[in-house]
Amino acid sequence: MNKILFFAHLRDEVGEESVTIDASGKTVAEVKALVAEQYKLQKLDSAMTAINEEFAPNDEVIKDGDVIAFIPPVSGG
Repeated sequence: MNKILFFAHLRDEVGEESVTIDASGKTVAEVKALVAEQYKLQKLDSAMTAINEEFAPNDEVIKDGDVIAFIPPVSGG
């Protein structure tokens, strides 16, 4: 099983700080699509992804027990 962490507006849209799903063997892109569909998220494709606190590309494969964080782009001044 894998813990998925949501930050900023993603946390608000999901209504949870984190969820647990079985993502092992899937790529980051596959998990983004799955989570976006399940939680009706519009902007997950532009979110950065971290696996175990290290940024990861969309083609990285997730292992059992990995913690995945979705971090949306931030703007400000």
